[in-house]
Amino acid sequence: MSTLQNKIDFAFVLRVKNANPNGDPLNGNRPRSDYEGFGEISDVCIKRKLRDRLQEAGHAIFVQSDDRKKDGEPSLRARAESDTNGLGKKAFGKGVKKDDTAKAACERWFDVRAFGQVFAFGRDGDASGVSIPIRGPVTIQSAFSKQPVSIISTQITKSVSGEGDGSKRGSDTMGMKHRVDAAIYECYGSINPQLAERTGFNDDDAAVIKQMLPKLFENDASSARPEGSMEILKVVWWKHGSKAGKHSSAKVHRSLSVDPDGTIELAPLDDLEPELIEGF
Repeated sequence: MSTLQNKIDFAFVLRVKNANPNGDPLNGNRPRSDYEGFGEISDVCIKRKLRDRLQEAGHAIFVQSDDRKKDGEPSLRARAESDTNGLGKKAFGKGVKKDDTAKAACERWFDVRAFGQVFAFGRDGDASGVSIPIRGPVTIQSAFSKQPVSIISTQITKSVSGEGDGSKRGSDTMGMKHRVDAAIYECYGSINPQLAERTGFNDDDAAVIKQMLPKLFENDASSARPEGSMEILKVVWWKHGSKAGKHSSAKVHRSLSVDPDGTIELAPLDDLEPELIEGF
């Protein structure tokens, strides 16, 4: 199948209710926010969830999270160089044709074909190593809340001691949980046909991304994000009539207006009709 022939822009609106959508490990795992108090979900977090949904749907994923690992490989390098689950060591050896390795990696793993990847491995006894960069056609921005978020922090305790002889309460029994009571976030992304030519990303791949976005938070529950606390309300999908596109991505994204209650409005654009998709 030929690579992507039409530029695509997309956006989605999500609701957070009594959850920590994306904790900041450098700030006590409090929900991320900017200096003005607006909530943030990083692009890395969003791509992690998208990778998880793709993996659950049966697509081969290179950057697998430890708790969802399917092949048992202990590291990205081990997966890449595996004869069974990757491309084999020869693909990253001395004198390798980087374009051939990049092409094989894109054919094997959906997330490499979509988001790109840098294969940077040091060779045994050689500090120079090998570096194979791949730029992916799918870019996703961080999501931001429509209003400053109110972060609630609650002190928690364990009912038993995790260490010691149990005669007294240890420091490990105390902790904090943080949540955002209620907020609406919006997020934007694009798919570039020119970069798709380099990775082999095609129309079927774009259709898979479109199918996964409304289900972004399914099977993603945790103590910080209880089931039902994270919800995609709407996905907006703009498919242009050409590779270059009728309008810039910035102009397309500005055509979407999201109210703090989650209501959306779309300004008309010449020769570009958005498709609205309900959350799962």
